[in-house]
This record gives sequence, structure tokens and C-alpha cells, in this order.
Amino acid sequence: MDLPLLFKAAILGVIEGLTEFLPVSSTGHLIIFGDLLDYTDAQSKVFKIVIQLAAILAVCWDYRQRITTVLGGLRTDPLARRFTGHLIVAFLPAAVLGLMFYKIIKGYLFNPLTVAGALIAGGLLILYIERRAYHPRLNTVEDMSWKDALKVGFAQSLAMFPGVSRSGATIMGGLMLGLSRKAATEFSFFLAIPTMLAATVYDVYKNWALLSGMSSDGYLVFAVGFVASFVAAMVAVKAFIHYVSNNSFAPFAWYRIVFGIVVLVSWQAGWVSWHDA
Repeated sequence: MDLPLLFKAAILGVIEGLTEFLPVSSTGHLIIFGDLLDYTDAQSKVFKIVIQLAAILAVCWDYRQRITTVLGGLRTDPLARRFTGHLIVAFLPAAVLGLMFYKIIKGYLFNPLTVAGALIAGGLLILYIERRAYHPRLNTVEDMSWKDALKVGFAQSLAMFPGVSRSGATIMGGLMLGLSRKAATEFSFFLAIPTMLAATVYDVYKNWALLSGMSSDGYLVFAVGFVASFVAAMVAVKAFIHYVSNNSFAPFAWYRIVFGIVVLVSWQAGWVSWHDA
């Protein structure tokens, strides 16, 4: 049993769970901290996808009553069908573009320096959006039209670039469309479910040979990261929903900017030998 590797798995699991639903890019954090922890082999790339699934399951558990109501009402409730249709519409842009550019994204963009640049750019964009006059016209996700959902879906597709943040792109896109803070955040959470499930299934399919050939110790590493991510996400989701109703996203923007600058300075000064830099 490789105890140091299990410790790395637990750390990365906590990082994933805490950042998946915040507008700070969980993928970006996993890339940067995975590099710092020297966990960058082929197995690590699948590991980072699997622990994202744990965070999504945490949201499913937290919203289990709402999800059950929607699924149970698909045959009889027009609002349930409408909401589900909006999720499908919003999911499509990232699904199509992800299939088209999967190899390019995985091959060239998954490194700390591109993430740092995206963190800074995304932080500046959040500050710009927050300083605009904000007059929400849609107070709940039920108020959205299919066109609103499609626009949020295209906003989500920007997060294929690691460091942009899937939740950040969808929440900020929702705010620009006129969703209330809580509605934009909730729709982002629900949209994460099909998006991340699809991403996980696709990555598992692409890396099935690696997964099927893993040792029992390898599966234990995945299990530790999975549990850590699930628990951390449960905590983060509740706290974030409570925060967003009446607060600005500016603190997250400043965090992104400072974090991105620290990574770039550490590379320029030679303090850290980042991979692919």
C-alpha cells in the first residue's frame, strides 16, 4: 500500500469537492495541485475525472427531493418536462464541442501555465460582470426559456478550456442573461449533473484499458479520492448556496487573479518546475 499516494488522493479529492461548484475552476486546481504533488501520470488523469463524479453525486444527494420530483413528473407535469428539456438544450453545446475538440484540449491545454492564464482572465471577466448594473428578470430556473438555456449552454462550453471554470461560466452567463444569483447557481448545479456524468463516462470509455489493468492499490487510491471529494462537496454546496443569494462573486474573482499570478510568477522566477512549461 502506497500511503503517500493515498494522501495525495485525499488532498486532491478535498480540493475537487471544495472547488467543483465555486467559480474558481476545479479542473484548473486539480492540474496545478496534481503537478505540485507530482501526480501527473496517465492514471492521474482518469482519477481527476472520477473524483469529479463524486462531487456531482453530492449535488444529486443534496437536491435528491427536487430530482425525484422532476423525474417522477416527467409523464404528467409540464413544468418537469420543461425543466428537463432546458437541461438537455443547455447540455448540447458542450457535448458536441467536447467530442469535436477532446484530443486537442487534453493534449495541449491541460498544463499549469494555460490554467493560470485562464484563471486570471476569468477573474477579470467576473469583476467586469459584477460591476455592471444588475437587474434580474428571472427569479427561478422555471422562469427560463429554451433560448436562455441554450445561451447558458454555450457559456458552459467555454469551460472546456481548463481554468475557465464550468460553474463560473454558467453562473456568470446566467447573470448576464438576467437570472437571479440563486437561479443562476441552481441551474449551474443541475446542468453539472448531465455534463459531468457524460464527461466521466466518455473518459472512462477512452481509458478503459488503463482502468481494467489497475491493481487493487490503484482502485484504493480512486476510492479514497472519491470519498474525500464527495464529503467536501457536500459541505461546499450548502455553504455556497447560502452565500450566493445576497453576495457578490468578486471575492472569487480576486482569488482567481492572485492564484493565477502566483503560478505565473513561480514559473518565471524558477521557483517551481511546472510540467509542460
